[in-house]
Amino acid sequence: MKENILIVGTFSTWSIRAWMCLKLANVTFSEQVIILENSDFKAILNKHSPTGLVPVFIDEYCKLHDSLAIAEYANELSAGIIYPDAINERALARSYCAELHSGFMHLRNVCPFHFSQQPAVTITSELRQELDRLIEIWFSAQGNFMFEKPSVVDVFYAVLAYRLFIYGIELPEKAGQYQQSLLEWPLFQSAITQAKSWSHEISA
Repeated sequence: MKENILIVGTFSTWSIRAWMCLKLANVTFSEQVIILENSDFKAILNKHSPTGLVPVFIDEYCKLHDSLAIAEYANELSAGIIYPDAINERALARSYCAELHSGFMHLRNVCPFHFSQQPAVTITSELRQELDRLIEIWFSAQGNFMFEKPSVVDVFYAVLAYRLFIYGIELPEKAGQYQQSLLEWPLFQSAITQAKSWSHEISA
C-alpha cells in the first residue's frame, strides 16, 4: 500500500488546516515540507502540485490539492466524523468553511500570519466589517466548538483565531470565548507546534 503523504509549506495556514483535518479524521500520513522562502520552491512544488500551491495530499488513489478538497476527502475516509451529524449543520459547516476559504481577504492582508506576537494594527472600516462578520459567526458556537463535537469548522477558524491573537485582537463576549477555546484546543496547539517545526527546516 502506498504511503499517505501531505505536502505542506512553511508558514502556510492552509497546510495547517489540512494537517488538522487529517489528524481529526485519524488518517495516518507523513509530511513533506516545501520551504516556501527558498528561491527554487516553485520548481520543487510544481513536481507535486498541479496548481503550484500547498497543501497537497497524496495516497494510493488520488492526488488532491486545496484544503477544502482535502477536508472533504478526510471526512469521506473517516466515515463522516469531521462534519456534524445533522444534515442542516453539515450544510452550515460547509458554508462557514467556504466563506473563510474565499473571504476575509482584508483581514488576511492586514494581519499576515506569524508565529510570534506582532504590533497592533489599525482597525479600519474594512477590517471592522470583517471582524463584525466573524463575531456574528462565532456567536453561534454551541460551546467550546461550533457544533456539538469538534469539526472542520473549528479547524478552519482556529487558525484565524490565532491570527487575531498574535495581533492583539480579542473579540467580545461569546465570540471571544470561542476564540479562546480554539486557542486552547490541544489539536490546534499540536498543529502550531508542528507548523513551527516545518519553518525550522529553513536553517537545517
